[in-house]
Formats: sequence, structure tokens, C-alpha cells
Amino acid sequence: MNDILKINCFMHVPFEGPGVMADWIQEKGHHLEYTRFYEGDGLPEASDVDLLIIMGGPMNVFDYHMHGWMQEEIDWVGEFIHSGKPVLGVCLGAQIIAAALGEDVYPGPGKEIGWHNLQFLPSLGEFRIFKALPVARKVFHWHGDTFNIPKGAIRIASSQLFPNQGFIYERRVLALQFHLEMTPETVRGMVDMCGDELVEGTHIQTADEILSETSYFESNQQVLFQFLDYLCALIS
Repeated sequence: MNDILKINCFMHVPFEGPGVMADWIQEKGHHLEYTRFYEGDGLPEASDVDLLIIMGGPMNVFDYHMHGWMQEEIDWVGEFIHSGKPVLGVCLGAQIIAAALGEDVYPGPGKEIGWHNLQFLPSLGEFRIFKALPVARKVFHWHGDTFNIPKGAIRIASSQLFPNQGFIYERRVLALQFHLEMTPETVRGMVDMCGDELVEGTHIQTADEILSETSYFESNQQVLFQFLDYLCALIS
């Protein structure tokens, strides 16, 4: 594996960035570049990217009429995936991966916002990512859409409201509907920018409930770092 990897992070809004992944990348000595669609950045050359990270955003993958870059991004991601390089998608990023692999993305049964239980499925064990497989845990959610599991992919996570919370495709493409990258600051940013979605609902927490939770940041980051170690180890 190359000592220094070229990692590109696709961002759709300024308040949903890589979070603690940026710290991990810096500690490992890798090179991080950003493609900020909200600033009008063009897509990078695929040859300049070793690992792609696709972040979230409040838009939908089918909002082509409002976000002219969306279809171009989906098409580019599809080509990048089929080039054989590793990809990590978070929330909207996971939905973009599903769309790029030809699957439908559509509204789920309701919105799931806040700290809710997640179940990692036994199928995750076959990838030998974790020293100790984390089965059930609370993670941060902020989504209303869902996706079908692409052909050839393996479902790895679910929640009570959303059975399809994540999948791995061809052992090197990781789609996570939930957020492991969060810090107290990034959670505050999402509450500040998207607080109008915090309406009464069975699976929607209040701003106070979201912001008062501090127990899960470190353990979730450890899980995310193991995912990143796994993906980077695939690069030769």
C-alpha cells in the first residue's frame, strides 16, 4: 500500500463534513482534498483519488431539478466504483452509492432523527473488520429516505424503522445510512441548520435530547476508524 493516500471528500452542504474522519486522515498522514458541490466545484479526476468519501446533506438523490450536479455525481460515483477503488458513503452518500449501483432510493416510513439503536448484522463478521464485533449500539441518525440493497451487496446494519441501514459491495464499497463521524460540534451544526425537521414524532428526538447526549461519540468513532483501516488496507 502507498504510504500516503489521496482521499477526496464529497461535500453537499458546509455543515456535513467528514467530522472525526479528518482527524484520522491527518493522524495517518494521508492527503485530504474536498469536492464542495455547494461551492460549484467540479468533479475530480478519478486517477487523483485513492479513496472516496461521500458525505450527507438534506437534499434527496432525486432532487435533480434543484441540484443540477446530482446526476453527474451519481454517474461519476458509479464509474469510480466500477474502477475497483474503495468508497465510503454516509447518509446521503450511502443513498448516492445505492443509486449509482442502479437501486431505488425513496422515502422511508418516517424520519429517524437523533440517537437511536442500530443493529450490526452477523453478515458483517465475515469481513473481519473488527477486533470485537459491535452488535447493538446507539448511533446518530438524520434521514427520511431509504434504499434497496444493490445486487451483489451484503446488508450489514438495520434499525427498527429502517431495515436497510448499510451494506458492503464487493468488499470495498461501504454505505452507511447513519453517522459515526459526529462530534458535539457537528451535531450542533445539524441541529442549527436543520432544526425545522425536529417535529413531534416517534423516532424524532428534540434538540435538547440530541444535544444532551454525550455517551456515544468515542465508541462510535472507534468503529468508524476500524472501517477506515479496513478500506485503506485494500489499496495496493
